[in-house]
Amino acid sequence: MDWQKAQPGLNGRVALVTGAARGIGLGIAAWLICEGWQVVLGDLDRKRGSKVAKALGDNAWFITLDVAEEAQVRGAVSEVLGQFGRLDALICNAAVANPDNGPLETLSLAKWNRTLAINLTGPLLLAKHCAPYLRAHGGAIVNIASTRTRQSEPDTEAYAASKGGLVALTHALAVSLGPDIRVNAVSPGWIDARDPSERRAEPLSDEDHAQHPSGRVGTVEDVAALVAWLLSRQSGFVTGQEFVVDGGMTRKMIYR
Repeated sequence: MDWQKAQPGLNGRVALVTGAARGIGLGIAAWLICEGWQVVLGDLDRKRGSKVAKALGDNAWFITLDVAEEAQVRGAVSEVLGQFGRLDALICNAAVANPDNGPLETLSLAKWNRTLAINLTGPLLLAKHCAPYLRAHGGAIVNIASTRTRQSEPDTEAYAASKGGLVALTHALAVSLGPDIRVNAVSPGWIDARDPSERRAEPLSDEDHAQHPSGRVGTVEDVAALVAWLLSRQSGFVTGQEFVVDGGMTRKMIYR
């Protein structure tokens, strides 16, 4: 799916997607719009966010949002309710994109705290302020975690800890907010989240694809399709779970 070609529909439901100006968040927003959702795109990048919301059409609406700031989260939720009168789904995708925090010995407390504030505290704040409105419509929350909750590269302590915490937060919220609100997590592996034009200009190598048991690197649509299902009535018995979307890589035994 090319996000620039998403065609809006209408099913009466409203979703808030954070970190939606690019990558996986944008892919989720475009997919939901194609399924008839009204989607609110939240992101710190006002210029980019406004641009993609315009490209996505009438069922996309952009708000500037720093998920680590509770006042902004509270204000954003009020904006959504004021504009649309309801909220049916929350997708917490906003995150520090680069998992590399540098050598542990030089990792600053400020960088550690900022990573956790965005990746972990942000979803907590969003759930806190969205819960009353999600509950009113039997809504759902999907947190975008990472396969780094279970495997690591060097120098990724802050990112790994924040995403591991997010998976734990997911099942805690599911128990606290159920049965009215379902809460699940999706943990992507290697997802080629670049814009379509960038993917076409610099395609990944055959080796990149071949190392996956699935035979290819993932796409934002792979993640978006699962998120859409987790928000649907068909997944009504599913809550508190983590779903790994990684082409089988976390099941592959690798020896060099």
